[in-house]
Amino acid sequence: MNRVSIRVLPLLIFLLFNVSNSEDEEVKQYLVRFMDKLAGVTAKTDQSWGWNMTSDPCTHKWKGVSCDTQLRSVKKVVLDGLNLTGVLDIGSVCKASSLLVFSLVKNNVAGLISEEMGNCKRLTHLYLSGNRLSGHLPDSLKELSNLKRFDISNNNFSGKVPDLSRISKLITFYARNNQLSGEIPKLDFSNLMQFNVSNNNFSGPLPDVKGRFSAESWSGNPELGGEFISKEFPPSAAAAPLSPRKSKDSSRRLLLIYFGYAVLGLIILLVVAFILISKKKLKEAEADVAKKGVNAYTSSTYDVCKITEHKSEYSASYEESRAAMSPLVVLRSPRAQCLRFEDLLRAPAELLGKGKHGSIYKVMLDNGSTTLAVKRVKDWSVTSQAFRRRMQRLHQTRHPNILRSLAFYSSKQEKLLVYEYQPNGSLSKLLHGSRNGQAFDWGSRINVAATVVEALAYMHEELSEDGIAHGNLKSANILFNNNMDPCVSEYGLMISQSESPSSNSHSNSFSLDPARIRTSFKADIYGFGVILLELVTGKPVQGDELELIQWVNSVVREEWTVEVFDKGLLLEGASEEMLLILLQIALKCINPNPYERPNMDQVAVMINTLKDEEDKSSPYV
Repeated sequence: MNRVSIRVLPLLIFLLFNVSNSEDEEVKQYLVRFMDKLAGVTAKTDQSWGWNMTSDPCTHKWKGVSCDTQLRSVKKVVLDGLNLTGVLDIGSVCKASSLLVFSLVKNNVAGLISEEMGNCKRLTHLYLSGNRLSGHLPDSLKELSNLKRFDISNNNFSGKVPDLSRISKLITFYARNNQLSGEIPKLDFSNLMQFNVSNNNFSGPLPDVKGRFSAESWSGNPELGGEFISKEFPPSAAAAPLSPRKSKDSSRRLLLIYFGYAVLGLIILLVVAFILISKKKLKEAEADVAKKGVNAYTSSTYDVCKITEHKSEYSASYEESRAAMSPLVVLRSPRAQCLRFEDLLRAPAELLGKGKHGSIYKVMLDNGSTTLAVKRVKDWSVTSQAFRRRMQRLHQTRHPNILRSLAFYSSKQEKLLVYEYQPNGSLSKLLHGSRNGQAFDWGSRINVAATVVEALAYMHEELSEDGIAHGNLKSANILFNNNMDPCVSEYGLMISQSESPSSNSHSNSFSLDPARIRTSFKADIYGFGVILLELVTGKPVQGDELELIQWVNSVVREEWTVEVFDKGLLLEGASEEMLLILLQIALKCINPNPYERPNMDQVAVMINTLKDEEDKSSPYV
């Protein structure tokens, strides 16, 4: 590849990252078409709405439109309660590829959701309740892998709902008051926080809702049945006329039910009283810790197993343990039920790695049938209560590509975190160590980059108000599970500069400095940029990443950029243009000025755009 073509390629990068006027105009034309069909005369006559070809949706602030200021792209379209009476053209609005939120709540819009809905690949919130929308839901809904909130209530949708079980981030599914039929859709009920499909025509068995939702969530669907429907009210009983004897049986049954409710109410009162008494005892026990050496901490959120006095190479010393004992807190997980601290202390342990923040061990339990990874962190200046709150917050923020802790232990001297052991090693090992015959071509690398950046963008968004960034992002912390899917480990384990202990020494809270929060998340961007450099160059980070960065910058300055790329990728036939684009993304991420680095969701847009192009042309996919 000669120098002339090298000089031409940055123009291609500029066209990709800084969307050209022609592409802007094309998107704007589709958005104007969308509004013409939706609002008709109203949008054309009221100049304050915008939504025309003589203005810009971002700089002129079209009605209901919010934009990403750096990318100058439409991020949200919220047109609630505007008495819109036109037709929904979802295909046109989905031309805005950066769209995250789309809402038309409480209008009078007709039409249907077309298969072009699948083009809104970054959509996280879809609100269409309170309209006259009809027809079947498209199969392309299952392609919206980033969707978190879905509400199509109070419309006229019919037919079956597509299988949405692979949308792992979904936390709201509202479809009440429609004419939907077939079985209730397959959803990940363990993650759902809001669910209602009442007053439809669903039939078949009710899925296991994990005990999280009441009968009101599926009432008004007389054909529903199955073991999770209350046996006291079978669908057939409501449909058949009652004979006098059946009426007496029903009355007796109702009496028993009411009696059962009374007993249940009494049990609940006793449980509440027990919890209050337990909390009182907890305070008394904590006050007595110094005397007895045992923390009697309990919580309804955790399963707790107390410490016994055993030594281990990855635990605090025996004397340290005696000085400040604390229980192992087991987060609710089927892999770690009834796990006790003494089990970890007695189990064989193998040192996997050591770093400036601590050590990681492989621990085998139950004669090797269960394998866990234990991270030991020393000298982390955070109180036990603050540490517990942090772990609970991280446990609540779920993403399939973020490795969640199964349990944790906290004392004054050290912290331990327990994870599910990932057998296929780290990204660092796959790139720079023995691959054991595993292929790691260009297609695999861009897939890893896209998966990791999506997970990090999600965590940054969910934890932005908490100020919890990863804090130690590197290729050694990208692990591969049994299916060779990448998982980001140790998220939020390090306290970043955005978090500082409160000036009140007796407080367990943290003060969050907005400026430091931004810097903290930008540090994750920098770390991800270094990972991208490793993917592109194939070179490891040895000690300080500055050596790799300086080498890359020196080669790029000399306009011999092709020398940067991993020779193995070039021999496989990977596109130099694609490699250069990913290199330029990496250079944006490691900008010395943190405020000039893009946000993680912006990096996700860039990499997904690159991946989409690669999927269309790559021989590896």
